[in-house]
Amino acid sequence: MDRPGYTSLASIEGKMNAPQSHNHHYVPQWYQKRFLPIGQSKLFYLDLKPQRVENDEHSYFRRNPQSAGVVNCFSRDDLYAMRFGKQTTDILETKLFGIVDKKGAPAAAFFSDYHDYLAETNDAFKDLVIYMGAQRFRTPRGLDFIKKQYGLDDHTQTLMVMNGLFQAFGTMWMEGVWEIVHARRSRIKFIISDDPVTFYNRRVIPGWPPYPFGAELPRVGTRTIFPLGAESCLIISHLQQARNGWINPAENRENARTFDATIANLTQIQFGRELDESEVLRINFVLKKSATKFIASGKEDFLSPERHVDIHWTKLDDDWFLFPNLCKVKFSAGTMVGYQDGSVFGMDEYGRRPPHPRFENEEQRQFDFKRFEQSRREWAKRRFGKPVSHLVNQMHEDTLGDSRMERYLKDLGLIAAE
Repeated sequence: MDRPGYTSLASIEGKMNAPQSHNHHYVPQWYQKRFLPIGQSKLFYLDLKPQRVENDEHSYFRRNPQSAGVVNCFSRDDLYAMRFGKQTTDILETKLFGIVDKKGAPAAAFFSDYHDYLAETNDAFKDLVIYMGAQRFRTPRGLDFIKKQYGLDDHTQTLMVMNGLFQAFGTMWMEGVWEIVHARRSRIKFIISDDPVTFYNRRVIPGWPPYPFGAELPRVGTRTIFPLGAESCLIISHLQQARNGWINPAENRENARTFDATIANLTQIQFGRELDESEVLRINFVLKKSATKFIASGKEDFLSPERHVDIHWTKLDDDWFLFPNLCKVKFSAGTMVGYQDGSVFGMDEYGRRPPHPRFENEEQRQFDFKRFEQSRREWAKRRFGKPVSHLVNQMHEDTLGDSRMERYLKDLGLIAAE
């Protein structure tokens, strides 16, 4: 994918004397507005680590949560200001994030209501992946992660590294299993975190490893959880975990890598599953526990999922509600694409290409197939009676998935055989 933004100091130097913005939103205002109820202009904004205000007469904590407009939430002065000598520039804010947000906003809206493969799907998919990559690294935590990971002290250097790094996760996201879930029938709606693109791994307890580190995307059990608005949320699972529900979540996924060419089958995006209130609460619990300092929502009581979720972090997904519909996950063996110039691009299901030593590894594929069949049956048992997701009905795959689940449930004696 092409990377928007700048690549040279020359382009920066030409912007040194231009008027600059100073209130930089690390969670953009357009995104925040997607969580406001109709007719409401302010969010409930909760500081998870409030500081005591001191003055000459007494000390106190400010009202928490506050009712605040989106212009006052999730922002920090000069967060993206780059300093060169005595001069500064906000070109990162105006150019890179300006382009990313301009394309990311309609992409998030498109997938919030995704129900069919349309002509716009390809561009929206690409734009959403780019936006998610920028959103993951543009937050204070994301920038602190870069500083720690690369041993940087200088803020401008950190921003320049971020400009070259922010699409690092795109390859693994594109190879994952996508599902868009909904909270349209739930009284509780999704909340906003100051780290909106959240990684959840049941083996990685919040707070350890210490800030700014946490769950790592290459781990096979790490889900990407990204609310697209108050009533829609994207969940991306690694294919290897979808094939083996009992795999060790701390292992690295097969062929985990960054910045590599890959192909996504957009007809395999799942959609339409309505979460119940307990499931929305669990996602909000993950978002809150993974946040750095701030969360927000359209209603104040959405901010306290821990009052209703009495489940240990490691057991939040024991009913496999974060899994996609395994009966509709295709057991593909790989992809081959030919181009007009006669060239060919080919990869197996884990993105391996010749001459990778495990390219189309038949032993692994046979193991995966057996484990996948077991996982599908277990998923059908654990999700019995719950709403299920759908696929674009290409080659009747959606109908076949429903029939497969029905057959499993009959075999398990959970529904009567005809």
